Amino acid sequence: MDKILVTYFSATGATKRLAEKIAGILYADIFEIKPEITYTEEDLKWPSRTNRSFMEMRNKRFRPLIKNKLGNVGDYNIVFLGFPVWYNTAPSIINSFIEENNLTGKDVYIFVTSGAHTADKSIRDLQKTYKNINFISAKRFSGRFREKDFLEWVS
Repeated sequence: MDKILVTYFSATGATKRLAEKIAGILYADIFEIKPEITYTEEDLKWPSRTNRSFMEMRNKRFRPLIKNKLGNVGDYNIVFLGFPVWYNTAPSIINSFIEENNLTGKDVYIFVTSGAHTADKSIRDLQKTYKNINFISAKRFSGRFREKDFLEWVS
């Protein structure tokens, strides 16, 4: 039987609400990726070229520290990984999470929240960086979540 984990990073709460809905539908365990230093509204102000999120995303090698540790990723064979799209891709903290947790051999589904960007570049960037991970598919959710659309995506 599949053991499923829904893990996510949420800066404003939108991705958290979505992750909780997904975990409920799948009867999955849930884990929030929390940054060591919480992002403020000023840190996230877009399209500023001087805020924290922009500076982190500009440096492709930067890895924000994660406050909490998962510890048991080996227990799961399916992982749903969610995040807001930042500058048309995954936030740097997602790289931190992937590099701290061995996702080799797991089926990984990406779900993103964005009002403007698709999940396409996010999954392509992750596939290119982490060739040993089996990224299955990615989907963007914005506005109203419809369980029917989610179930069609994962089926």
